[in-house]
Amino acid sequence: MDSKNKYTVLLPTYNERDNLPIIVWLLMKYFSESGHDFEIIIIDDGSPDGTLDVAKELQRIYGEEHIILRPRAKKLGLGTAYIHGIKHATGNFIILMDADMSHHPKFIPQLIKKQLEKDYDIVLGTRYSGDGGVFGWDLKRKCISRGANYITQVLLRPGASDVTGSFRLYKKDVLERLIHSCQSKGYVFQIEMIIRARQFGYSIGEVPISFVDRVFGESKLGGSEIAEWIKGILYLFATT
Repeated sequence: MDSKNKYTVLLPTYNERDNLPIIVWLLMKYFSESGHDFEIIIIDDGSPDGTLDVAKELQRIYGEEHIILRPRAKKLGLGTAYIHGIKHATGNFIILMDADMSHHPKFIPQLIKKQLEKDYDIVLGTRYSGDGGVFGWDLKRKCISRGANYITQVLLRPGASDVTGSFRLYKKDVLERLIHSCQSKGYVFQIEMIIRARQFGYSIGEVPISFVDRVFGESKLGGSEIAEWIKGILYLFATT
């Protein structure tokens, strides 16, 4: 194991008070067991449900060296949450994941192991290769996600099997460069990150993961997001 590496998990949150204690407990468990140096940066966007109060309590329980709070006054979007989080990150690797329990922290040691195999710039958790999969989605959601992924593959040839997922490990400097080169917002942002990575010649590894639909709270994918996604893909197709 490479003891020089430190891993920063960026957890953007909005109304995740029920999920946050579970995800943080699991992160603490798997990092402690694997022996890697780590920190968890929680970026709460002014959640009205008291997510930040929960985060403060978790910081008190687990310690300020592991739980770092970098809240913002209101909801400003995923891309800017990552930029905000990276500024405070002391790790040389950054792990991006959702706080809603759809990404299980048990896969993080596998992402790290994969990265170390060939010194990959990026390692993706993929639902669409090996024994990866999606659980808890109805047929419509599965069709939308698979369809989105397929159309992206055909139009943009990203060189990765799952471009819409958001469970990823990046070298810190690679992530900074990609974020600053991306124009997209929302769901297309994750796709553009991989398209830009291919343009810059970054190496990409993949680890099969199982994705479980959110445990508590409302899913954020609706008709307007799908329309936004289609516009975004066509924009990327026209400009990359």
